[in-house]
Amino acid sequence: MDNAVLSAYDRIRPLVRETPTEYSEAIGAWLKLEHLQTTGSFKFRGASHKIALLTPEEAAAGVVTASNGNHGLGVAAAAQARGIAAEVFVSSHVSPAKARRIERHGARLHCFGDDPLTAELAAREAAARSGRVFISPYNDLDVMAGQGTVAVELLRQQPRLDAVYVAVGGGGLIGGIGEYLKQASPATEVVGCWAANSPVMYECMRAGRIVDVSEQPTLSESTAGGLEPGSVTLDVCRRVIDRSVLVSEEEIAAAIRLVLEAEHWVIEGAAGVAVAAFLKDPRPDAAIVLCGRNISPEAWRRVF
Repeated sequence: MDNAVLSAYDRIRPLVRETPTEYSEAIGAWLKLEHLQTTGSFKFRGASHKIALLTPEEAAAGVVTASNGNHGLGVAAAAQARGIAAEVFVSSHVSPAKARRIERHGARLHCFGDDPLTAELAAREAAARSGRVFISPYNDLDVMAGQGTVAVELLRQQPRLDAVYVAVGGGGLIGGIGEYLKQASPATEVVGCWAANSPVMYECMRAGRIVDVSEQPTLSESTAGGLEPGSVTLDVCRRVIDRSVLVSEEEIAAAIRLVLEAEHWVIEGAAGVAVAAFLKDPRPDAAIVLCGRNISPEAWRRVF
């Protein structure tokens, strides 16, 4: 996968922003500022890479995806930049503010089901029926390679790292980062970070297979939701994640407030998960991936 990540980096370099890495005295770690990425999330990397690989015929047909937020926004923006049509399936719990942002990038929204996984399975079926490419939020090696380009930049900016803290949802981001680090910097520990209210991949890793996991509402909206059956990310995460940290909703909220007060940056719940995990179980010379800034108004009110 490390060669795939490097190839993805070369392919999308003209399309994405190289986000900075800065040291935070208040937190005590390096921060990879992926919340400054186009669309406000790392998801633009994977979406841009998948869309860059489309054949002319596939591009003409358009693409389908499923996401209640960042991935849908990333696909919509990447598709718009290439001038192709995109349809985004969302569940009934999508934030109205995020839905409007996706539509502003020219994508067509389709609401289906009451949870992200139901919308995801419906989107995949719709893509298969129509002959269009389905762009999974995580269950796609090309998308994962695109997300892994975060690590290419990070190691160039800060070559000596003891640990990297990454929030985990479907596993695409930490899978891509971990695959690259295992080859390029094997001494760097890959730390998976979860909201305790939504530890889906964590429990699947413990079980050694994809299982149904009970979830509670969480500020980490973009990491919530079940795994698609047969997801390629499960085996990757089991292979690359060295340590796991689960954090409470109170710890996530405190981390979001700390980043705002100390660094004057707005981050979303998933980024707060990674910060909270570092504060709970720190390592020296560590980096935290601030994966996004697209916090919903509803979550913002709960934090403050």
